Amino acid sequence: MARAALRWSLEQAAAAAGLSRRTILRFENEHRDVQPELVADLRRAFEDAGVRIIEEGTTAGGIVPPTLRALHRR
Repeated sequence: MARAALRWSLEQAAAAAGLSRRTILRFENEHRDVQPELVADLRRAFEDAGVRIIEEGTTAGGIVPPTLRALHRR
């Protein structure tokens, strides 16, 4: 969901996190063998891009997309 909120391709997410496309796909497909430090790298990349991950409550695990930036008028 975070990758979709950012409108990132697999390649963009992988580059931002310093990971392989395969690692991103394995994480997204809920494979249990993705190392925690790699998940942390991906999370950090999403947060650096402005995504907020909800930690507590009934919506825990959800995301808040980055704030839209206003377009400059010419």
